[in-house]
Amino acid sequence: MSGLLRRRTFLRPRELRGGYDVVIVGGGVNGLSLAYNLAAHHGIRDVAVLERAYLGAGASGRNTQVVRANYNTPETVPLYARSLELWRTLSQELDFNVQFSTQGELDLCHTADALEVERDKALLNRAFGVATEILTVEEVVRLQPLVDPSGGGELPVLGASYHPPGSFARHDSVVWGYASAATRLGVAIHEELRVVGLDVRDGRCRGVVVEGGRTVEADAVVLAVAGWTSELASTAGLALPITTHPLQAFVTEPYAHVLDGLVSSMDLYVYVSQTARGELLVGAEILPYTTYSTRSTFGFLAEASRRAIQILPFMARARAMRQWAGLCDMTPDSSPILGASELDGLYLMAGMGTWGFKGAPIFGRSMAELVATGRTPALIAPFAPGRFAADRMVPDAASAGTH
Repeated sequence: MSGLLRRRTFLRPRELRGGYDVVIVGGGVNGLSLAYNLAAHHGIRDVAVLERAYLGAGASGRNTQVVRANYNTPETVPLYARSLELWRTLSQELDFNVQFSTQGELDLCHTADALEVERDKALLNRAFGVATEILTVEEVVRLQPLVDPSGGGELPVLGASYHPPGSFARHDSVVWGYASAATRLGVAIHEELRVVGLDVRDGRCRGVVVEGGRTVEADAVVLAVAGWTSELASTAGLALPITTHPLQAFVTEPYAHVLDGLVSSMDLYVYVSQTARGELLVGAEILPYTTYSTRSTFGFLAEASRRAIQILPFMARARAMRQWAGLCDMTPDSSPILGASELDGLYLMAGMGTWGFKGAPIFGRSMAELVATGRTPALIAPFAPGRFAADRMVPDAASAGTH
C-alpha cells in the first residue's frame, strides 16, 4: 500500500531574489492563477508572487464559492462563460481537487421589474450559449419545494430565472491548487512579505519596494490585491476609480443535506446555499459605506437572516455559527479592471467587486497572455483600465450585488 502513496510539496521555501521577469503582488486566487498560467502556458517561470499575509488571506478566503456565467452585458457573458468552461476541468489541470460541483442557481423575482430584467438577461445569455431559463411560480415550487411562494406573506414570488450551470468550488482548495501547481513549475511564492510601494524610474515601473526598504526589480509588475490596489497604485502617482466596500456572509451549524444549488432573491438581495459540510451559507449585497475593516456586524446577521427566512422558512430554527466580512473593490461600472495601466510595466487585475473568484481561471489565463505577448485578448479588451477616460464603461451593477 505504501507504494501507492505520493508525497506532495505544496510550497518550496525560496530566498527572495533581487529581480524577476514578473512580480505579482497578491497571493489570492487571481494572482496565483496568473502565476500558474504564465508558467504553464507561456513558459515564463521566473515569477515571484508576494503575499503580505498567508495565501488566500484576503477576499479569496472570504467569498461564498459561487461560480456562474449568467451576467447582464454582451461583454461579461462570454467572459464568464469561458471561465466556467475552465472551471469544469480545473481539478484535472491543476492535479488538485478544487471540489467543483454543478448544482444550479435559482434567482427568485418578487416584482414585475425584476422579472423583466431576468427575462432580458435570459435572452442575452442564450444568445451567447449560456443556459438561463425563466420559470413560473409553479415551476419554481417543483424545482425547489422549500421556497415559500408567498415570500413570507409580504413579497410573493412572481417567477424566477434558473441557471442550470451554476456551480460551487471550495475557495481554499482553489487557492492551494493554483499555488501548488505554480510551485511545481518553478514559480517562487513568498508569504508574509508586504509590498509598500512601486519602484518607478524614468517613467516606467521597474519593480516593487517591500517592507524594510528593499527593492525587487521586474520587467513586469502585476497588482492583484483587490481593494488595496488603489493604495499601491497611489505610490506611483496613479489614481484609480476604485472604492472598497465590505461584503458579509454567515453560516449556520451543519445540518443533514437539504438544499441543492443556490437560491437567491433578486429583490431581497439575499442568497442561500448549503456547503459540503452541511452549513447553510447566507450572503447579501455589499454595504454602501467604504472601509478596510473585515469585522462583520450583528445588524447584517439579523437582516440577512430575516430575508433568508422570508424565502426559505425552514431556516427559522437554524442556528448561526460563524460570520465574516470580505472586501470588494468596486469600480464605477461594477466591472473589473484587467489590462496594462498608463504606467509602462505595470498591469492591473482589480476592481472585481464580487466577481473575482468566479472569473479567476479566465482572468489568469487572459492576463498571462497579455503579459507574455503584449497583445490584449479580445475577451478582456472591454475591461482595460483606460475605458473610464474613454467613456466606454461596461455597466453591470445588477450582477455585482449592488443596488
